Parts: sequence; C-alpha cells; structure tokens
Amino acid sequence: MKHIKHILAIVCLCLAATGCKESFLNLNPVSNPTADNFKTRDDFELAVNAAYASLYLVYHPEGSVSYANEQMSDNAIVFNISGIQSDKWQFKDYSLATSNTMIYQFWQEYYKAIFNANIVLDKIEGASVDAGYKDGVKAQMMFLRGLYYFDMVQLWGDVPLVTTPLTGEESYGVLRSPQSAVYDQIKKDLIYAADKLPLASAITMPGRASKGAAQALLGKVYLTLGDKTSAATVLKEVYNSNQYSLLAGYADLWGPTVKNTKESVFEIQYLGGNASAPFSRYYQTFYPNNNFLGFYGGGMNQVTDDLYNEFEANDPRRDVSIALGYNNSGTFISQKYPIKWTDTKATQVGGNPLANNNFMVLRYADVLLMLSEANGDATYLNLVRTRAKLPKFGDAAYPTAKYATLDLAIEHERRTELAIEFHRWFDLKRTNRAIPVLTAKGKAITQTKLLWPIPQIVRTQNAAITQNAGY
Repeated sequence: MKHIKHILAIVCLCLAATGCKESFLNLNPVSNPTADNFKTRDDFELAVNAAYASLYLVYHPEGSVSYANEQMSDNAIVFNISGIQSDKWQFKDYSLATSNTMIYQFWQEYYKAIFNANIVLDKIEGASVDAGYKDGVKAQMMFLRGLYYFDMVQLWGDVPLVTTPLTGEESYGVLRSPQSAVYDQIKKDLIYAADKLPLASAITMPGRASKGAAQALLGKVYLTLGDKTSAATVLKEVYNSNQYSLLAGYADLWGPTVKNTKESVFEIQYLGGNASAPFSRYYQTFYPNNNFLGFYGGGMNQVTDDLYNEFEANDPRRDVSIALGYNNSGTFISQKYPIKWTDTKATQVGGNPLANNNFMVLRYADVLLMLSEANGDATYLNLVRTRAKLPKFGDAAYPTAKYATLDLAIEHERRTELAIEFHRWFDLKRTNRAIPVLTAKGKAITQTKLLWPIPQIVRTQNAAITQNAGY
C-alpha cells in the first residue's frame, strides 16, 4: 500500500504540470523540482514510481488507447459521456479536428510520461548506486518509454523523438522524426530492457516490468513493422521461458481480487477501497450512464451488437465479457456493456466506487495469438481456443465458413479473447485490415484517417511542426 500511495502522490503532482503557454515538450512535472539532487536509491525509487504512475493516465478507461482502439473500431460506442460531447464523438465518427481538446490532452500526457522516464535515465548515469541497480532502473524506464512511443507512432505517425530532458528553448529545435527513426528507438529501448530486466518469477514488486514484458512488447513491435521472423523469435522466447501459462478458465482472469496471475505479462496495479489510493475506474466508467447503483456510470465503451455477435454462440467468453443490460427498479434496460472489471462490493465515496481491479496491458493469450500471427502456426491459437472449450482451427467443427484462413481466424480470436482490452484498432491497422473491415461497417475511414491530427496548439507553439495529411 505504501508503494501505491507514493505513486498516487506523484501522479497528482504530474497532473499539475505546465500550462498551455509553455513549449509542448517542456513538460517538467512538478514532482521533480529537485531532480538535480537525485542521489540515493530512495530518491530514484520515488522517480521510478512517478514514471510508472503515468500508466494511470495513458491506460485510463477514457485514455488515448481506449478511444483509439475501441471507439475508432467496431467494438464500442458511447452513451451520454461527460465532457465536450463533440470532441469525444469525433473519434467514433472519424471526424477528428486539429482543435480537438482530447487529442491535445493525450499528446501532453505522453510527453509528460516520457519526460518522467527521461529524467530518471539522465540522472541515473551519474548516480552513486551499484551497477546492477542502475541497469535495472534504466531497463524499466526504457520499457516504459518504448511502450509510450509505440503508442504514439501508431496514433500520430512521425512524432518528435525526445530521449533526454529538454529546456523550453531546446524543445523548439525538436521537430517530428520519421516513423522509421521512432521505431528504431523503440526497438533499441526494448532490446536493452529485455536484456537487463529480470524474469517475472524474480520480480519482487508487483507491477514492475519484466524480461517477458519487454520481449512480448518487442514482438508486437516487430509484427507491426512486418518483420514476422524477428517477432516469432522473440515471442518464442517468451513461450519457452516457462514464466507464463493460461489460467484454467477465462472467468478466472477477472475479478477485483485477481491480480498478477501466471497469465499476466504486464499489469497496472490499483488499490481499491481508499479514496486517497489509485483505485480502478474501469467499472464505473464502463457502466451505463445511470445512477441507480448509487453512482453515475460513465457510459464509455458500450458494446456494439457487432462485437457481441462476433462471439460464437457457445463461447463462454461472451457472457464473462459483456452484460446484455441492467435492471433499474425492476425494469430491464437493454444496453450491452463490458463487465470484466466489475467490482460490485467496492466502497463508494463521493459518488465513486473505489474499485480494486487491475488492468493487464499484456497477457499470455495475446502472446500466443501473436505467435500464430508471426509464424503461421495455428498451434498457439488453438491453445487459446482449447481454454475456451471451442473447436480448434482446422477441426471439422471450426466455423471455417466465416474464418476460412488462419489470418481471419486470428483476427476473430483476438477480437473475442481481448475484447475491450484496447487492442482492436491497432490490430486492424497492423494487418492492413482497418479500411476494408471498418468501411464495411459504415465508418468514414480513409487512409489519412489512420493517423490522428497533430494538435493545432502544438503547431501554434512551433510553426515548424508539420501536420499529418488530410487535416
């Protein structure tokens, strides 16, 4: 609990960072006013916690990867969501404007997160700490930086590549780097992380990155770049490490007390029941927009019929993942919504259920499905289907009429196995399926809409920053 409370205090300070008049890269968190005095392991542990705390923003249920992967895909819609309605609906409608306030918010959050990693990397080099600790800290920061830049390059394409803390004046000289250069840095960071991080079994503090987490993320990067050979090699190392396994049943993955299981590869930690701790917000945010349970649900990522119907009729994962609706004073209201992060016993304070559910950024089923994608072998896909007690790809009972090829089978399996876990849009982009799949379902998607616009305020601050085509 002490560790999580430290994170909460620091993330609150990070949220109070610079105003809009500062350069877009000059996002020094208030939590680091004494960064020049980093000397001891305790100093660096606080800074490392601040870097991990940025996960609470990026993977917030209304964060960047939620809007991208669910709202811009065929998985989800929004009902009565709070905030600026037009800006939020622009994601669903593929009508994003350069003035969209959320696009700028997400841009700021990523660069604040990257600054938190960069300041630790910068200061650890000259610190009087042992070499093993230094390597471990650097590896964790490179993992986080690689994760954030991987998101950013998929969202915006070319982005300013910053690997050291910058002054406001220095930041004006940093323009957008080509995607190839950003990916080179991501690979460099994750290769270092995979080499220096411990195995999952040696991690003593829940939530810290492991060797397997870096390898799994690197494998996804290679897949995104079309390098299936390298992806298969690194993902097979995760498979052969014997650090991970599928849980016996899909339902075993979920619940407010289910944390850091053998299936979890990288997991964000939450502590429910205390308003001063980082409690989980997925339950409330994904609940329909009403208050009959004593709190207002957010109405975010309400499940489409299309996603619900993607599940095979006898797939037990459907009812574990999605509710058909809810009862309000004895009346059933039909509205499908996600239930993986439900915590009905959560303490309520100030209209907020202080839920305890963690969130898995990477899990072993994802690794197995990527392995089948990388090497064209259905063996790993079929491990996932066997856990769900469904016919294997290649068996007579498999729904071959709908998913005739292994590629289509993997696409189907990823959508159902990882539903509302912030994967769908990135998956479709990676396999060049976003335009045909989403166009057929009425989305106004085009080639230029596969990237978000650079926020207009960024270009106002620095006119040398170019805009993406189509905006």
